[in-house]
Amino acid sequence: MRLVPRSATLAIFLITLALLPAVTHGVGRYDPGASDTEIKIGNTNPYSGPASAYGTIGKVIAAYFRKVNEEGGIKGRKISFISLDDGYSPPKTVEQVRRLVEQEEVLFLFQTLGTPSNTAIWKYLNDRKIPQLFVATGATKWGDPVGHPWTMGWQPNYQTEGKIYAHYVLKQVPDPKIGILYQNDDYGKDYVKGFKDGLGEAARKVIVAEQTYEVTDPTVDSQIVNLKNSGANVFFNVTTPKFAAQAIRKVHEIGWKPLHLLNNVSASVGSVLKPAGLDASRDIVTAIYGKDPTDPQWKNDPGLKEWLAFMQKYYPEGNVIDGANGYGYSVAQTLVHVLRQCGDDLTRANVMRQAANIKDLALPLLLPGIKVNTSPTDFYPIEQEQLARFNGEYWALFGEVYDAAKIR
Repeated sequence: MRLVPRSATLAIFLITLALLPAVTHGVGRYDPGASDTEIKIGNTNPYSGPASAYGTIGKVIAAYFRKVNEEGGIKGRKISFISLDDGYSPPKTVEQVRRLVEQEEVLFLFQTLGTPSNTAIWKYLNDRKIPQLFVATGATKWGDPVGHPWTMGWQPNYQTEGKIYAHYVLKQVPDPKIGILYQNDDYGKDYVKGFKDGLGEAARKVIVAEQTYEVTDPTVDSQIVNLKNSGANVFFNVTTPKFAAQAIRKVHEIGWKPLHLLNNVSASVGSVLKPAGLDASRDIVTAIYGKDPTDPQWKNDPGLKEWLAFMQKYYPEGNVIDGANGYGYSVAQTLVHVLRQCGDDLTRANVMRQAANIKDLALPLLLPGIKVNTSPTDFYPIEQEQLARFNGEYWALFGEVYDAAKIR
């Protein structure tokens, strides 16, 4: 029998240990942030700053996880949701995410909000093979399973939504003259690219003015006046909630009456249209994929009733006419579905594998017929939207359901 030197034995052991995909305890297979009793999830949200209207998303997600924990958790494991304020500032996002990964040792990041913020942490998380899951931004780049296999979006992507608006304008407006207001970052530019792609060759002729704003700007009033003075009869409003409300109010104040297209991320009746003025918001068009809680057609809908009961019990201070709360509820349900699929294999690789293996998931607050689907080559979970017009009280759906696969 040949004896292996002690140093060689140690080397073989260390190599074998390094090749193990995860630490194993009890009944499960785990990476940092998971155990027989806990699943630790990290999140950043703008609880302060220019996009603080979105802060309610983090709060409703936390409330949903409390519900899940009260009901026994995920196979007996309680969800520990650590959500930190980044003020919608990318440098702060980087600081907070490093804290979540290196100090809190979360299993993965979930629903980190904002295109600029997620862009700032994209490489850091992918280099470390830590899932950046169901990010709260519809930038098209989040669906890149080859270049960034640890990052996945959730909502319909901005370029697809922009194309939907473009198709609608070309079909409905005989002689369009388009003015665009957009946030001067990747979020705003992504929407505008999709819109221009949808217009095709006509874009150079029909777009008569473009105005940008910075998130640090106090108002967008001057930009709205400039767009009106351009002679535009179509206004594409690519803004986050604070500036969306300002723009809607200013359009109304100066008597400008274009076809007003508002991006979905600011279509909340509670946090945008009501502060801007419901009458001022009349006839705005947007694209939606979830049930508007103010729409009377859902009054007796079981899914909406379930959500309202949840809100009353777990998040009573939340505004039930704020669409962001329905959004947060739905994305939290999607994550719970993924975690249940993981079974006892709570490694980062398996979390990502299961996120890329969602088949026809129907959620209570999605519009009928719209389902969540992913695959190893498709990181766009929701790819359908329908246009809606605000009638002074709620978003009234009209027209067909657009499928991203058919308009790319």
